[in-house]
Parts: sequence; C-alpha cells; structure tokens
Amino acid sequence: MELIIFLVIGALAGFAAGLFGVGGGTIIVPLLFIVFTQMGYDADAIMHLALGTSLATIIVTSISSLMAHNKKGGVIWPVFKNLAPGMALGCFLGAGIAGQISGLYLQIVVGVFLLWVAYKMFFAGKKQAMNNANSASSGANYCNTTLPSKPKQLAAGGVIGIASAIFGIGGGSLTVPYLTRYNVVMQKAVGTSAACGLPIAVAGALGFMLFGMQKQVDVPNTIGFVHIYAFLGISIMSFFTAKLGAKVAHILSPQLLKKCFAVLLTVVGFYFLYKGLV
Repeated sequence: MELIIFLVIGALAGFAAGLFGVGGGTIIVPLLFIVFTQMGYDADAIMHLALGTSLATIIVTSISSLMAHNKKGGVIWPVFKNLAPGMALGCFLGAGIAGQISGLYLQIVVGVFLLWVAYKMFFAGKKQAMNNANSASSGANYCNTTLPSKPKQLAAGGVIGIASAIFGIGGGSLTVPYLTRYNVVMQKAVGTSAACGLPIAVAGALGFMLFGMQKQVDVPNTIGFVHIYAFLGISIMSFFTAKLGAKVAHILSPQLLKKCFAVLLTVVGFYFLYKGLV
C-alpha cells in the first residue's frame, strides 16, 4: 500500500515538474508530510524527511524534465552554467541549516515563502507581462534581455540553493521568478529552471543524508533524512509523467502558465501555515 501511495505522489510530482519547472517539490513535500504523519514517524523529523526525500526524488524528475524542455529549445545553457555552481554549494549548506531548525518552524517558513512567491507571480508588473508576451509571440530569445553579470548570477544561485534546501524544492519557485524578472520568456525560464534542479537536488540530497545521519534519525528505511522507499516509488513514476508536463507547458500561453504556477504555490503555502500554526 505504501508503494502505491508513493507512486501516486510521483505521478503528480512529475507532471508538476515538467509543467512548472519546480522539480515537483511543491507537491512532494506536503504529500510526504501527510503520509509520514499517518505512518506515525517522529513529529520533529517528519518535515526534515519530507524535505530531504523531496530533493532526492528531484534528481530523477529534473533529468526527465530538462531532457523534454531541451528538445524544445527551452533551456538557456549559458545561464545554467552561471547559476549551477552557486546553487549546488548553497543547497548543501542549506541542508545543514535546515537540520538545525525545528520541524514546526520549517512548516511556517515554507508556507510564508511560497505565499510570497505566489504574490510576486500574481502581481508582476504589467510592463514585465507585456514584455514576456511580446517576446514569446515574436520568437525572441533570452539574448534580448538584460541578465545580471556572471558573478551576480553565481551569487543568486547560492541564495536559491540555500532556500531550495530549506524548502525542499528544485529551485523553480525562485529560479523562474528570478529569470522572468529580467524578461526571460516564461517557457525558457521554466526549462532553465528544470535544468538547474539537477545540481540543487544532488547537493541537497547528499546534505540531508549526511546531516541526517549525524542526527541519528530513528525511522526505518531511511539514510539520514531521505526515505529510500519513498524515493524509489516517487522517482519511478515521476520520470515518465514529467515528460507529459513539459509538453503541456509548451502548449499553454506564458501568462496562463504563470497564473497556474502562482495558484499552486498559494494552495501549498496556506496548507503549511495552517499545519504550522494550528
């Protein structure tokens, strides 16, 4: 029964990974939190397990998603090369920081963060929205934007990496808004975010394993803060459904995709605030 549950979570997470470029973390973390709670695991370790396992599964979903986006020319590789080193280092360090925060506070922090990102996505300036729409309709690429210098992109990657570990996500919740802020077309922002999810997930998963082993978590079938059965079940299904999500992402309009992304973050954000405060 547990494997079936993890397969269902994987199907939903994979589709979200391809559709929104978020690595599926915004789906995996709350669902794993619910499942692990029902399994009766240590309450203070549940959130950490959800975060660590989420990042581990994103290794697989990001590979599938970035392959699908890359086939459609949706990945801006020069930007990826600038962001990836900082993201990997930041995510590893972020795993250590998350390990020092209580599960209750992690829920509240994640909830507030996701609501903030949703707000930024919902109420992005009209000028930015028009620029994205014009770029998409004209077939313009990211070179028509004014991205920051390489050092600034590296630093931004570090911040995104730290946040990704604390929130258990592939970085899409920050990478997508970061790129669209500089007028990168939404589809290319999603595709590049999917690629960035790989170094974030690898470094984050290793960090949660290492720091979790130091905490000596008393939960069966785990390595540190990563649940092995959940990782396997979610990864198997999400690898296939991520491709479907990526195809749908390139069918929808940039603004519709952005609104759907914001709605998803809003729902998940309120969920964590409710669980953390009630």
